Amino acid sequence: MTKGILGKKIGMTQVFAANGDLIPVTVIEATPNVVLQVKTVETDGYEAVQIGFADKRDKLANKPEKGHVAKANTAPKRFIREINGVDLGTYEVGQEVKVDIFAEGDVVDVTGISKGKGFQGSIKRHGQSRGPMTHGSRYHRRPGSMGPVAPNRVFKGKLLPGRMGGERITIQNLEIVKVDTERNLLLVKGNVPGPRKALITIKSAVKAN
Repeated sequence: MTKGILGKKIGMTQVFAANGDLIPVTVIEATPNVVLQVKTVETDGYEAVQIGFADKRDKLANKPEKGHVAKANTAPKRFIREINGVDLGTYEVGQEVKVDIFAEGDVVDVTGISKGKGFQGSIKRHGQSRGPMTHGSRYHRRPGSMGPVAPNRVFKGKLLPGRMGGERITIQNLEIVKVDTERNLLLVKGNVPGPRKALITIKSAVKAN
C-alpha cells in the first residue's frame, strides 16, 4: 500500500556507504504530519488520507480552517495534501505520521515545484543548438524555423522562448539512504525538485520493481 509524508527540502550533502561509495543525497526534514481527514467511498466517493504539515499562525487561519483542524485536535496547517491508495484501516484523524513509516532502502517518488528561471530562450529552455558565431552568420541563439509555409501558421507545441521552471515535477524511484527519527530527517539519494525550504511530497514509488 502507498505511504506518504510531507517535508521541507533542507539542501544536499553526501554520505559514505558501507562499501566506501560516496552517495549524493538530498536532506528532507519531515516533522510529524497530522492526519486531518480520512476520506472514504461512502462519504467522499474515493479513498484518501488528508495530511497537514507545518503549523500556521492562528491569526492567519479562517474559521472553516480552524474548525477542520479542531477535529484532529491540532493547530492550523500551512500545507495540506492528500495521499491516495493507502490502507485506511491504519489511519485515524489526529494521528501523527512520522519519518519512521519509511525505512532505509525504500524506493520513493518525490514531488516538488521546480525552481523558477523566468523568461528564457529556446537554447536554455529546450536544449536547442545555437548557430555558428562567426563567418558572417547572423543566426546565433534564435529559435530557428517557425514551421512550413503551408499551413501559414505556427503549430501548437512549437518549442519557443518563454517562462521556464516553476512546474510540478515528480522524480521517480529514488532510494532512501537513511532515516533519522530523532531529527525527523530523510536522506534521499540524488536530487529533488525545488529550492531550499520548498515543500516536498514523498510517496511510495508507483513503478518500483
